[in-house]
Amino acid sequence: MDEAPRCCLHTDLPDDLALAIGELKAKTWPRPGVDGAKRAERFREVIARDPGRAELASRSFVLMDGPRVIAHAALEPRRLTTDAGPLWVMGLGGVCSAPGLRGQGLGKRVVQAALAVIDQGLAPFSLFQTSHAVQPFYEKLGACLVDNPLIDSTAEDPAANPFWDDVAMRYPAGPGWPAGQIDLNGPGY
Repeated sequence: MDEAPRCCLHTDLPDDLALAIGELKAKTWPRPGVDGAKRAERFREVIARDPGRAELASRSFVLMDGPRVIAHAALEPRRLTTDAGPLWVMGLGGVCSAPGLRGQGLGKRVVQAALAVIDQGLAPFSLFQTSHAVQPFYEKLGACLVDNPLIDSTAEDPAANPFWDDVAMRYPAGPGWPAGQIDLNGPGY
């Protein structure tokens, strides 16, 4: 098993690693007709949405056991529209660990690696969704709830919350987060 999570820019993601990540995600969130290869295709969609700023390139953080990905977290750039103007953040998503290895801190390791690049100034915040059950995990890592109304102005129903989980969170929990409505300018992630 890897000692430290490996960071891979999605623009440089080898096909075999994209497939291995896709297979882990398919095991974590099984859906009929959506296998590892279909989930691996999503990386190409994310790359196409990248803002053309190398410092904000989407990236994955993985722990490997040989050729198998056993934990994953991703960051992808999102340009939010707020009452105070545009705000670039990194969306945290795809956080998972191999079903037979849960409870060993693997998810924590990949999330900490992802959040470390926020601490290094990649973006002022990471914005993400989670469940009430997982909320304390993220709070222990320095995240807090987002109470702003969230919308997607590109959706058929722009006023509907674009996140499907119950809880929206941001990292870090400190000052500077804008007040008022937040437009994701695209679907939830």
